[in-house]
Amino acid sequence: MKVDLASPAGICVSIACEDETAAVDIAIQSEGSADIIEIRLDKLSSPEIEPFIKGLSKPLLFTNRPEWEGGAFKGSEVARIGLLLKAIQHDCAFVDLELKSAPELRAELLDVLLKHPETGLIISWHDFSGTPSSDELGDILQQQIESGAHVGKIVTMANNYEDVLRVLNLQVMAAENNFPLIAFCMGRIGMISRLATLKLGGYMTYAAPDGGDETAPGQMPVSLIHEMLERLNHAD
Repeated sequence: MKVDLASPAGICVSIACEDETAAVDIAIQSEGSADIIEIRLDKLSSPEIEPFIKGLSKPLLFTNRPEWEGGAFKGSEVARIGLLLKAIQHDCAFVDLELKSAPELRAELLDVLLKHPETGLIISWHDFSGTPSSDELGDILQQQIESGAHVGKIVTMANNYEDVLRVLNLQVMAAENNFPLIAFCMGRIGMISRLATLKLGGYMTYAAPDGGDETAPGQMPVSLIHEMLERLNHAD
């Protein structure tokens, strides 16, 4: 299902379960409150693509995060990327690939994406301990812009509010380059950025399913995100 890159996608509900049946059930329950649903393949004990494609109607994002970038996938890179290639062949809305992945693996994905234009590539970068300087963040974003991906994602851990401001300010550079960007901070201090990013041009934010597990520190339940956004919109 192709997603419009010209306008923000909104709220992505991230599903992280070991059991496939439970993951599908939670995803179905989340369809009414999600604009996009992320399936964390690395969290599944036996990751498969088809059950989610067949069981869900909302646009799907498939992520297979390796251990070296805060995920749970322990297998080879070839096996990890293989699942993303399978998702692309099913014309999912997005797959997520880390900027630090081997260039040849990214090239393989991009080659397959040429034959499946319904699917977009999110190129992601995470720092679970802190937030780099503005120059470093700008360099990361520039690499993403030049990567061939359709959307960038930069998520860091906020240790103070200056960290939050540096990450949110990336939207200025992204807009100048007409590059859709997901950018916010993790942790308690970063929670405000998960809402603010949507008001500052961010492509989308991530939420936990109601009653489900968060996939990153500071991730809020989707119902709380909706409630807070409604209050902000009403204030407008």
